Amino acid sequence: MPRLLLLICCLAFISLGLPDTLLGVAWPSVRNSFELKQSDISWLLFGSGCSYLLSSFFAGRLLKSFNLGVLLAASSGLVALSAFDYSFAKAWQLFALGSLLHGLGSGAIDSGLNHYAATHFSARHMNWMHACYGVGAMLGPLVMTAAIVGLNSWRAGYWIVAALLVCLSTLFLSTKRHWNSGPAHASDAHPHETVSAGAALKNRTLQLHLLLFFVYTGLEVAIGQWSFTVLTEARKISPEAAGAWVTIYWSGILAGRVGLGFIADRVSIDALIRASMLVAALGAALFAWNPAPLAAPVALALCGLGLAVIFPCLMTRTPQRLGKALSAHAIGFQVGAAMLGAAALPSLAGWMAHAAGLAVVPLIFPSVALLLLVLHEFVLARKEVQ
Repeated sequence: MPRLLLLICCLAFISLGLPDTLLGVAWPSVRNSFELKQSDISWLLFGSGCSYLLSSFFAGRLLKSFNLGVLLAASSGLVALSAFDYSFAKAWQLFALGSLLHGLGSGAIDSGLNHYAATHFSARHMNWMHACYGVGAMLGPLVMTAAIVGLNSWRAGYWIVAALLVCLSTLFLSTKRHWNSGPAHASDAHPHETVSAGAALKNRTLQLHLLLFFVYTGLEVAIGQWSFTVLTEARKISPEAAGAWVTIYWSGILAGRVGLGFIADRVSIDALIRASMLVAALGAALFAWNPAPLAAPVALALCGLGLAVIFPCLMTRTPQRLGKALSAHAIGFQVGAAMLGAAALPSLAGWMAHAAGLAVVPLIFPSVALLLLVLHEFVLARKEVQ
């Protein structure tokens, strides 16, 4: 039965990743359809981020009240509804409403799955679960590129993903009883929990972790969101090639999580995170430098490989660094901080693109990658002091 639950968790992460990467490829077409500015993407990112934060904050209460399989089904259903909204909305305001549904559908289940995995699975399994997010994230640009190039419709890309999510929601609902017969719910993992949410937030190590997740996810999403637009509109790369190169980025994240999952239990996780951050910074610098046209896919591959294990490994280290009692709150907070970063940093890039042109956007990536490395060194130094 644990294997079945692991498989269902992996399917859930695919369902989370699939719609997240559609907008990066669709945005130029969406912007033209509704006659928008580059900076208007912030409405979608912050709408999704705020609703995601809200649902992740209440994830613990939801897990106490509902079976995890039911939450998986409801989450996928809401995200499917948001994709249908994107597909059929004729007015910008209605289109933007879909971002709220997307965030609500993703937040609580993301928190619940990460807490369940951190307390029930090894670092290897955690990496493989997040590799499944990479499967969905890799397929998203492919689906949207095929819809735009082959069907001449970005709306068709959202419709296809919505239909797939309905199928996944049905699968989760049909297997809900297995979650009751498996290991304890995430909410039951620490029956003697006494640490309040307010007390948890006062912990300095947790505060640094929240910054790490904010910056990391902001970097991952900013690269995935803006690389297609930079390649096609600033560097004049064809949509077919740019879509393939963005897919390389998400494929790098997938490959890194699968491959490094085999060694995550055999090496120092902290050393693995540090090396990964250095590779990501190198890839970001190469993308910003752009010495030749074919440097871009190499740079995006390095970014993907470098970023691959950071999120799952940081999640795995959370109970070890903060203690199991504190981690019950910490993981939900970290997911919320990650989503805020996913909204804030790509939005900042959009505002800068509107103010100074798209050429400035790639310069943000290496700066944020170096900040991420510095923050992690602060966490390690604090751990050594303790």
